Amino acid sequence: MEKHPCIDCSMRAKFDKNPKSFMGKFWRWHINFCPGWKSYFTSLNRDEQQKLRDQYHFTKYPQ
Repeated sequence: MEKHPCIDCSMRAKFDKNPKSFMGKFWRWHINFCPGWKSYFTSLNRDEQQKLRDQYHFTKYPQ
């Protein structure tokens, strides 16, 4: 599996640290249409996808 930039994304780290910060909210909004996130997310197996769905309240790209 190739390494996606989303794994080490600095905006994602800011969300993880403080989801209510401006950058955290921006990152969360951004993943709804980011082609890199879609590529990363859809490359994961279902269990990993579900973990991210729960962690980030993410509902796009249904199983």
